[in-house]
Parts: sequence; structure tokens; C-alpha cells
Amino acid sequence: MTSLSYRGHRFSAAIIQHAIWLYLRFTLSYRDVEELLAERGLDLSYETIRRWVLKFGPLLARRLRQRRPRPGDRWHLDEMVVRIGGQRMYLWRAVDQEGEILDLLVQSRRDKRAALRLLRKLLRKQGFAPKLAVTDKLPSYAAAFRALRLTCRHEQGLRMNNRAENSHQVVRRRERKMQRFKSAGSAQRFLSVHAAVHNTFYLQRHLISRSTLRTFRAEAMTHWQGAVAAA
Repeated sequence: MTSLSYRGHRFSAAIIQHAIWLYLRFTLSYRDVEELLAERGLDLSYETIRRWVLKFGPLLARRLRQRRPRPGDRWHLDEMVVRIGGQRMYLWRAVDQEGEILDLLVQSRRDKRAALRLLRKLLRKQGFAPKLAVTDKLPSYAAAFRALRLTCRHEQGLRMNNRAENSHQVVRRRERKMQRFKSAGSAQRFLSVHAAVHNTFYLQRHLISRSTLRTFRAEAMTHWQGAVAAA
């Protein structure tokens, strides 16, 4: 596993880890995190927090993904419109039946080629094909399935894909907080990191008891602490 070192930084590893966790775990801006840390007597700028997230975020996300169990075999795929630099772009996303974000891809098109790119990336990273794929009625999905010769059952319908539709809500909140994404590359990088943290702390609270929630929260924090620990 790639080593992680906090050497050469003025602040301790615990402070760096907490600042990154606050930014990625909650819908906060860099300035919000700066204010929260200032209330605890820590004098640092939002630009410092931004550099910490850019430096450590991708590695932490990789470590979190390595600790995740195998996702489900029912995939929900969907795409949403995002405005990036004044241009209309599409965020393609895949989640499993539990709401786990499998992967996402920012693309300029909403066609067969874009659907193929997402599916190829999913199959390569997950290492297996789904038993069921649920999408909306966009013809690009069916064309991509045929091109890849996927034999899984494919269900299409507007309301059948609510699992994927609901997963867009977190991104919409972040998009508003960040006053839109500045470029396709930065959106892809941030959302990939954010997805790994979201998956770790995503708990369907309405489906579990309070005692189970406490257990799951403790497990999520254990996964996070294992990812941020220095080598």
C-alpha cells in the first residue's frame, strides 16, 4: 500500500486528518472548515486546507476503496447535467442496490460512446459483470450493453432508477456549496475522492436500529482512521 507521510507540515497529522475529514464528510467549504478550526484555537487559512485535500485526498480515497467489501451485483446507472466553466457537461454515475457509489465519470456527451466509457471503467475496476442493470430509457445504455455483449438483465424505467437518482442529491449539494465546479478535471478528481468518503460513512439510518447505527458509525471511523494512519 502506498505510504502516507505528514512530515514537513507545520500542523500535526491529527489536525490535518480532521480538517480533511470535515471537508469531505460534510457539505462545508474550505472557509467553513477554517472557521470551525479557528473556534478550537487553530490559526490556519482555507488555502492550507485546500492544499491538504488536494495532496492527501486521492491517496486516502484509494485506501478507503481498498478496505470496502465487494459491492452488490445489481447496478443502477444514470447521468445528470452539470455546468462546468459555462459548458453543459454530464456526470455519469453507477451505484449498487445498497447505494454504494461504484464509479463516476464526467463527460461532454450523452451518447453510446459515453455509456461505453463508463461501462468499461466499471467492468475493469469491479472485476465482474452485474446480474441486473437498471437505467432510464436513454437508448445509449442498451446500445452499449450490446456492444460489450453483456448478458445481464436490463431493466429500464423512470421510477425504477430512483436509487441512482437519489445518489445525485449529494453532488447537487456540493455543487451549490462550491459555486459550481471549475473544470471537468477538477470535478472528476473531487467527486472520486468524495465518493470514497461518502461510501464509508453512508448509513441508511431509517433501516437500522440506534444500537446498530452506533456500531456502524464506529466501524466507519475505524476504516477512516486506518486510511489516514501514516506508514
